[in-house]
Amino acid sequence: MKKLFLISIIFFSLQSAAQNDSLPSFVKDSLDNYVNRALADWQIPGVAVGIVKNGKVVLMKGYGVKELNGASKVDENTLFMIGSNTKAFTATALAMLDARKKLSLDDKVQKWLPDFKMADPWVAKEANIRDLLCHRLGFETFQGDFMYFDSDLTVAEVREKMGRLKPVYGFRSKWGYTNSAFLTAGEIIPKVTGTSWGDYITENIFKPLGMNNSLALSKDIKTAANRSLAHTVVMGELRKIPYGNIDNLAPAGSISSSVLDMSKWVMAQLNNGKLEGKEIIPASAIGQTRTPHSILGNGGHMFNKAHFALYGLGWFLDEYAGRKIVAHTGGVNGFVTSVCLVPEEKLGIIVLTNTDANNFYEALRNEIEDAYLGLPYRNYSKVYLNYQQADEKEKEKQWKAVKDSIAMNPETELPLTAYAGNYRHDVYGNMNINIENGKLIMRFQHHKGRDDTLEPLGGNRFFCTYSDPLYGSKKLQFTVENKMVRSITVRVADFVEFTPYEFKKIK
Repeated sequence: MKKLFLISIIFFSLQSAAQNDSLPSFVKDSLDNYVNRALADWQIPGVAVGIVKNGKVVLMKGYGVKELNGASKVDENTLFMIGSNTKAFTATALAMLDARKKLSLDDKVQKWLPDFKMADPWVAKEANIRDLLCHRLGFETFQGDFMYFDSDLTVAEVREKMGRLKPVYGFRSKWGYTNSAFLTAGEIIPKVTGTSWGDYITENIFKPLGMNNSLALSKDIKTAANRSLAHTVVMGELRKIPYGNIDNLAPAGSISSSVLDMSKWVMAQLNNGKLEGKEIIPASAIGQTRTPHSILGNGGHMFNKAHFALYGLGWFLDEYAGRKIVAHTGGVNGFVTSVCLVPEEKLGIIVLTNTDANNFYEALRNEIEDAYLGLPYRNYSKVYLNYQQADEKEKEKQWKAVKDSIAMNPETELPLTAYAGNYRHDVYGNMNINIENGKLIMRFQHHKGRDDTLEPLGGNRFFCTYSDPLYGSKKLQFTVENKMVRSITVRVADFVEFTPYEFKKIK
């Protein structure tokens, strides 16, 4: 990949000389080179890494810069959006209320949210709080997220639309990652406490743990003094992008934190909820979140032994090399992050990055984990990079083929004016397509400011390039009957949502 800027690095460390001597050789001798090389290979502006072992922060480092072409370096207090690592905070908060007898995790959702609805009224009646926190409502992974993410929908509107979506699977029949379920779970907190989700997390987790720089809502990172900017890579080019507007799903992914603050969260997690001898989180709440609730599969690993994959409440639960692993990742506009706990080893690993177009955040976590477990060095960064480069090469080939087809001006079945007009999806709402400068431009009611371009591929097929790179580019198909356009099936990047939306033409 093209090197776009000179990598700068700042090193800061909290380990004593004795602790440094106890570090695995990879961490002590090779980590700096490994990360610096990855910043160039993966086009990552900045990374923050933290390792907790035996109740202490044994390593904490920042690498690179907060923004593309910037000079401000990442440090231990630099904020990154942590995405779905927010979920463990939401689940822990509800488990704390359970431990304090303010609610039961087995309570029906409608006990606290009488307006909770699902497409099947029986499911709405039977669903309990655990169902929300372990992704077993029956939705496909990410189902509904195209509607919700970066939209102008309010929390109430997200919940209303979630209640009208028809789940792909049966209730409790299959695991499907559901951000709107975590939003719903977070909405229970003010019903129980009289305090909003964000304020409850701040007052009962952030402040007692000394996570003084962490922010519960995505809107607040925009004005934070020490913050990373969001980045992505489009066709090989690193770009700055806006922060995600996701406070209408806040309990699922809106927290911003630093590696220093996250180390305190991890230390408490590894010490049954205690930090510096004081109980912040009841041990029973820690246990609740780590109890398996959903089966993901048999697990597996490209090199080492792993026998099962489960989900607790806000945490993935795996067996790896004979140890229980409690972990989660987070991905949101411009950021991907990882938090990994190995309770038997009293080991915690935090990796924060400020581009959403890398798998290095997982590679580094795996490398550090293997080093502490005495497993061979695998150079996961190179392995993952090879996979990604092969995938990018194939995508570039497909993209070139599409552009070559477009350049040949393939004939559409109908005039462009026939495809223009107003469309509606029963749950999402309205969308319109206009002809502007000879091209079809698609705009969605709840995603204002986006102008998505449709270019003919022949017949009734068009190539859609979304103006927001997060949504990618997709081949879209119009349905035509008797020379009349009836609908268009809309798809977006898998990172956002897998399921399609059929928008029917209304005029």
